[in-house]
Amino acid sequence: MSDADSRRLLTQDQHELQMVRIGQGNGTSSDNPSVDTTPKLSKRNSSERSLPLRSYSKWSPTEQGATLVWRDLCVYTNVGSARGMKRIINNSTGAVQPGSLMALMGASGSGKTTLMSTLAYRQQGGTVVQGDILINGRRVGPFMHRISGYVYQDDLFIGALTVLEHLNFMANLRLDRRVSSEERRLIIRELLERTGLLSASNTRIGCGDDEKVLSGGERKRLAFAVELLNNPVILFCDEPTTGLDSYSAQQLVATLHELAQKGTTILCTIHQPSSQLFDNFNNVMLLADGRVAFTGSPQHALSFFADHGYYCPEAYNPADFLIGVLATDPGYEQASQRSAQHLCDQFAVSSAAKQRDMLVNLEIHMAQSGNFPYDTELDSFRGVAWYRRFYVVWLRATLTLLRDPTVQWMRFLQKMAMAFIIGACFAGTTELTQLGVQAVQGTIFIMISENTYHPMYSVLNIFPQGFPLFMRETRSGLYSTAQYYVANILAMLPGMIIEPLLFVVICYWITGLRATLYAFGITAICVVLVMNVATACGCFFSTAFNSVPLAMAYLVPLDYIIMITSGIFIKISSLPVAFYWTQFLSWMLYANEAMTIAQWSGVQNITCFGESADLPCFHTGQDVLDKYSFSESNLYRNLLAILGIYFGFHLLGYYFLWRRARKI
Repeated sequence: MSDADSRRLLTQDQHELQMVRIGQGNGTSSDNPSVDTTPKLSKRNSSERSLPLRSYSKWSPTEQGATLVWRDLCVYTNVGSARGMKRIINNSTGAVQPGSLMALMGASGSGKTTLMSTLAYRQQGGTVVQGDILINGRRVGPFMHRISGYVYQDDLFIGALTVLEHLNFMANLRLDRRVSSEERRLIIRELLERTGLLSASNTRIGCGDDEKVLSGGERKRLAFAVELLNNPVILFCDEPTTGLDSYSAQQLVATLHELAQKGTTILCTIHQPSSQLFDNFNNVMLLADGRVAFTGSPQHALSFFADHGYYCPEAYNPADFLIGVLATDPGYEQASQRSAQHLCDQFAVSSAAKQRDMLVNLEIHMAQSGNFPYDTELDSFRGVAWYRRFYVVWLRATLTLLRDPTVQWMRFLQKMAMAFIIGACFAGTTELTQLGVQAVQGTIFIMISENTYHPMYSVLNIFPQGFPLFMRETRSGLYSTAQYYVANILAMLPGMIIEPLLFVVICYWITGLRATLYAFGITAICVVLVMNVATACGCFFSTAFNSVPLAMAYLVPLDYIIMITSGIFIKISSLPVAFYWTQFLSWMLYANEAMTIAQWSGVQNITCFGESADLPCFHTGQDVLDKYSFSESNLYRNLLAILGIYFGFHLLGYYFLWRRARKI
């Protein structure tokens, strides 16, 4: 075939594709009961449409609409090693054009959310996808996070932030790096106005201790505002009306309808909409056990079902009727499934399905030919630099810590109170006498254990609590696992330094330990390191296990090992050979030895009132060190060992967080 013939065939394909779109949009195929009669906007006239949001920047993703098509799509998910893979979506084919507001409907378990998340390239880990999915002639991929928005059913936010702060953080992560600060501010203000959140811009999202927080409807509107930041060409909504009253739901769907009229392609799952909401959708796709039972306008859906013996009663919600026909009735499972599958078979051979297949096949054929006339303009987008993303995540984590009194400020007060109590208990007992040796060693152990166990257990809930939001944002490509983990650790670091320093300053001088700058400095460094390594250990266990109780179940035995090998309860040189290695994991041992060296190194005048073979006296500080198998030459080795354990725990914590994020 000559080049001229190839070009002629391609031109003919493009013409047929345009005719199919026009036919679907203006209702010229009157003999087709599922053809949507709502006027659509042709992609060739995209320049005449206004954007869903007025663009303040030339770096917007694109001004053209989005045509999303999928053919013979099958989606499998892993349901366990014993049961293997389960098919959720079964040979689904469909298309959504610019200006369409399509509803995905079906009974629970029909595959609505799975289909939509797969089309949006946001499927869960371990999901196997077979088939073709194209948007504007390009196979879906990670770029979908930049040109599309995805509103989840459950709204996840950091409650300590205000509405304006949350939008600012999201704008810094989502928008093109070339968008100026003024443009960003104007975009955020317009979003606040369009979503009705301008009056609540300085309200915190959801802290229980605040006098005023956002309502359910306001949280849902905030979720929409975030997804509209990057001016998406296609918007996915998962059960957007769930949890809203009828008025809020009507307002939300009206907003979606307005966005669709201005060219945005919108696909959303919806559960039991009212008849008024149902009529706002241009198209509806009904699913039954992962198969397509109908695609077309809501009015023609009723006609299709009536043609096959299912008549909707008058004054009955048509959406409830359609879902009820496809649902599985308890006690009649097999009959219900056969009925639903029969409807799927009937639609598969209908003229509506054939016309839909023609549109999908032409889109895919033109994309495969390499001459697809539309482009998503992805190459022009420049994401935010990695250091900027890291800064935003760190700043958000820092604000959360500062505004949550149970995380930081209450710990400061508790730590200071414990310092006064411990100091009062040991005040006047740490003298250079035989009884003073025991008091000094007891003080050292209490200072170490106070800064080990409470910090370790207090952070066990930090990563599990924020894991759902972390997974959602990393799937959207906002930041990496490493940026999230390091940013949260650095946000906690100032408190992990100030808190133990306050404790040491108060406790050290009340107890009357050795009054030299050297001894105080070594003690302060050790206590700070102990708190940080204990926190690192807690972070490791919080990321390694799925729940806090499970993490505690494995952490308690480690605590006993660390405490037993601290050098207080047993002489290290007398440890059995089988357990001798455990001392190298005990940061309490390293800190105890370093702090003991600081207190007794160079001491030559310990008072001894009587000495016998059964009760020997300590005459010098070296005698005390020998008693515990400690050596002055190990001082800096101990400090470096604690640092090594600190980084080791954090590396393990990051690895397990990355591993969990990869699996889910």
